Formats: sequence, structure tokens, C-alpha cells
Amino acid sequence: MRTALWFLLLALAVGGTDWAPAAHAAGGTYVFAGGNAYERLQVHDALDASSFNWSVVPVTVTIHIGAPAVSEATPGNIYLDAGLLDAGEFSWGVVQHEYAHQVDFMLLTPDDRVTLAAALGTQTWCYDGTMQLPHSSYGCERFASNLAWAYWPSKNNCLRPMSSTDEAGSVAPDAFRALLASLLGPGVSGTPALATMSNVIPAAHRDTGRR
Repeated sequence: MRTALWFLLLALAVGGTDWAPAAHAAGGTYVFAGGNAYERLQVHDALDASSFNWSVVPVTVTIHIGAPAVSEATPGNIYLDAGLLDAGEFSWGVVQHEYAHQVDFMLLTPDDRVTLAAALGTQTWCYDGTMQLPHSSYGCERFASNLAWAYWPSKNNCLRPMSSTDEAGSVAPDAFRALLASLLGPGVSGTPALATMSNVIPAAHRDTGRR
């Protein structure tokens, strides 16, 4: 048993693997592809710090940790820069922002996006390939940043807005939480339980259409 446990801990610490334990509970359901033990812990702690119930996302999300040019998300996948995660708590807002895109991908309806775009003060929800606007001009990015801030309104959140013109400052936290609960139901809020490690499952294939 002691030898088996040592090999399990060693496997968790080695990056670049396509197999990783799944994390469950209110902290979301996800598997890792890459990353060392410390970097994976930052993802876990980032999601656990938020009062958003990430487990409303109805799929297992594959979290790829490596050296991408930017941190980004596609349906079912999140790509995080290892160097950013090495910064510890400073990275948590970005982790939450990218997981918030999964809420958009998997749960929001076209009507929801219209409602949210109006509240967030934008006429363009997300990238369509026809033009390139500033990051904060897209509703999908304002949504993700406002979700990260509204459910973790900490002075340590790197997305903390300095004014209402900042990407995460479009809607006051209380108002944003109430709006999202009206669209997705009250189950989106709560204090997440610590994620638990369980069955090993393979990492998913990469998708296209990152953001």
C-alpha cells in the first residue's frame, strides 16, 4: 500500500500526462492534462475560493496546463499558463474567468446572452471572426470576468475592478449574482465543498474555437 501511494503521488506531480484524477463536488468536475502538483493545487484552490457552484456545468472539463500564449477556453477545455499558476493566488481570478466560459458554453441560451449583454453594456457577445474588438468589448469576456469577481469579491482577485468601466465592473456583484440566479436558478450560488479526487479518466481531445 505504501509503495502504491508513493507512485500515485509521483504521478500527480509529473506534468504532461494525459491521465489525471477527476475533481468533483461544488468545485466543478474536471481532469488535468499537464501541470505539476502545485499548479494543479492552484486550480483547485481558485475554484474553491469562489462561491459559485461550478458543478452546475454538466460536463467534465479538461484543464490543460502548459505554456500557451494566453490562458483561454473552448467547450469542455481550459488552457492555463503554467507560469501564471506558479504565481499562486494571483492566478485564481484567471482560473475562475476561464471556467466561467464553460458556464457560457454549456448553460446560457441565446436569450440569456441577449439579457446579459444588455446588462453588461455590450452589443457584441463574442468573437465571430469578422472583426477584432478589444477584449473588454465582448459580452462573453465581460460575463466571465464579472462572474469571477461577483463570486469572489476579494482584494486579492486580479480581476478586481477599479471602476465601472473595467471589464469586471459592468454590474455590481450583488446585482450580477441575482441576475444569474434568475437565469440559471438559485443553485448557482453556495459555498463549494472541497473537491475530492476519485476515478481516473482520460483527458479529452482539444476542441477548436478557443477564447
